[in-house]
This record gives sequence, structure tokens and C-alpha cells, in this order.
Amino acid sequence: MSLINLKNLYIESSFFPRKHFLVFVAFTLIYLSWTNFVVGFRTDHINFYIFILCLFLVHKWTRTLVYCFVFFLLFWIIYDSMRVYPNYMVNEVRIIEPYQIEKALFGINSDQNIFTPNEFFKLNSSSVLDLISGLFYLTWVPVPLALGIYLFFTDKKMLLRFSAAYLFANLLGFCIYYLYPAAPPWYFAKYGSIQNFNIPGDPAQLLRFDEMIGFPLFTNMYSKNANVFAAIPSLHAAYPVITWYYARKKKLYLASALIFIDILGIWFAAVYSFHHYVIDVLMGLGCALVALFIFEGWLIKTKVSVLMDKYLSFVTS
Repeated sequence: MSLINLKNLYIESSFFPRKHFLVFVAFTLIYLSWTNFVVGFRTDHINFYIFILCLFLVHKWTRTLVYCFVFFLLFWIIYDSMRVYPNYMVNEVRIIEPYQIEKALFGINSDQNIFTPNEFFKLNSSSVLDLISGLFYLTWVPVPLALGIYLFFTDKKMLLRFSAAYLFANLLGFCIYYLYPAAPPWYFAKYGSIQNFNIPGDPAQLLRFDEMIGFPLFTNMYSKNANVFAAIPSLHAAYPVITWYYARKKKLYLASALIFIDILGIWFAAVYSFHHYVIDVLMGLGCALVALFIFEGWLIKTKVSVLMDKYLSFVTS
């Protein structure tokens, strides 16, 4: 049997049908071309590609997992691509204005001075709060991922709705990033009103958590930040809200109660860690609510639901 016949036999097998082979070839060409010629190829791009390749080839259900998590994967690709044309090239970066608004709305009087909540927490920090804020701030990925995996095994259509709403909230947030580029609290505390665009992200108060565990976890994470001036809205504040909504929708009452605690913990950590103002958190909440209202209140009642059914039929065959 010739090599060509062997190849055709493999492609046509039930394990790897031709349609899935063609999808993966298209993804390979588009993703590698985009990252190499537009974004700027990095080691993590090849790691991401190899990870997807392995899932696609190992088994039918791992391939289905990739398909069902497609909106989460798109989120990562779009976020990473924002470095191509940063928001500070579109509009003026607001550095002092968010600080002044925060002080006016949520300023705390202490020792005859007015402090933002960030500044107040920094003056009254403790190792216990450092640990709590660090642990909560790590959950923004594992908690939605855990719900996603549960839905993958129990309700794949709900997983698509959850991940699509998650992506939709991010797209709303990204639009605001470009309309209103805003510096995080740590930037104003470190650089003042100076506009410095050639800097990496900063772990800010989360550095204390890194020192506590003896590993530069947040330092490494924020050094790869695609957008320093993306403080408003806080999408970290939006993610657990969307996760909570779909946990409640599936009547996972214990999980939704735990996720609600996680919401409060992440919101606190965002402010305590000097990464967000309270106004950023409230904007993140608003972003999540608007995304859910539009997606669940309108889009899912259109042909979007039918398209999801057709998509699931394709990916599971």
C-alpha cells in the first residue's frame, strides 16, 4: 500500500475524519501566519499550538474538547493580538483622572488625609491579606475552567453559551480599553503622570505573595502582560460574575455559593493588590451584566441558538 493510500485511510478513519483534518490545517495556516507575520512569534505561541495539536490528535473526546472551548481559545488569541496595535496609540492614556475619580467617590479619611482604598490597604497591609488576595487572584482562570469542564461532560450547549458570553464580555471590555485607556493604580504610584509606554506589567502588591511562596508566579505572569493600560474595566471582576450566572442557571447551588465568595475575594484582591480601583471593579461588573443581558436576553433567542446546535452536531460527529 502506498504512502498516499495510508494517508487517505487515516484521514477517512472514524478517529480523524477528513473534515476535522481540514479544520486543523486551516487553523495551523491561519494561526502560525498570524503570530509569525503580524503579532511577532514567541515561544508561548508554539507551546499553545503544540498543546492544541496534542488535544486534536490524542482522542475524539479531546478533539471535541478543543471545539467546545473554542470561544475561550479565541479570547486568548484576541487578547494576545492586542499588542499589535496598543490602545495608547488610539487614544490618550488617562493616568491622573481615574485616581482623582476614585478619591472623590471612594476616598477614605485617615490621619487628616484622603486615601484611595488601594493606598489605605497598602498602609494597612498584612501577610494574611497578602496570602488571601494572592490566592483569590489566581482563581480567575481555574474557576471558569472548572465550570467549563463540568459543562463539557454534562451540557455542551450550555458550555458554548457560557464561553460565548465570556468572550462577548471580553470584547466589550476590549472596546472600552481602546476608547478609554487607563493606567492602573500601581502605575500612578510608581511613575506619576509620566507616560511611559515601553514597560512590562508589574505584579504590584502581589509581589508580596511571590515572596511569601518563594516563586515569581505573578511576576512572570505580569511580565507577559499584553496591555498595561487596560485597567478600566477590570475583566478580572467580570469573569466570576459570568461564571456564577451559568452555575446558577445549571442549578449548581453549592458551586454558585462558592463562586459568589470567589467574586467578593477577587474584587477585594483587585483593589488590595493595587491593580484596580473600585471604579474599575464596578465597570467590570457592568461589563458582565451588559454582556449577559445582550447575549442571554437577545442573541440566544435569535438564530445563534440554531447555529450552536449545528456546530455541536459537526464537532461531535
